[in-house]
Amino acid sequence: MHEHAYGPSETGSVVLDLGGDTGALIVYTGRGLHGREIEISRGDDRRVHSAVRERRVQDGSFHTAVYPDLPAGIYTVWWDESTPAGTVSVHGGGIAEFMWPSSGFGVAS
Repeated sequence: MHEHAYGPSETGSVVLDLGGDTGALIVYTGRGLHGREIEISRGDDRRVHSAVRERRVQDGSFHTAVYPDLPAGIYTVWWDESTPAGTVSVHGGGIAEFMWPSSGFGVAS
């Protein structure tokens, strides 16, 4: 897993491409994962990654990795190179959410 030093993103700075068979995924983490790249994959497709960043919104801030334009399907969220943290279902036209496990592993939908 890679780590980067990204500053916070402000409200409205992320564009999600939703509709048809395309959805999005938001992985919520704690502050401790800031800068870490989290990989996801659908079936046997290659893995894609997104960095955890602080996302500032009207009511405060969250640390998330955002995947803005995903084909619908069941995705594995990877804890590390060989261990899944869980799975999540992405639906066309919708935003799926996954809570990063604070200890052990979990499944979200």
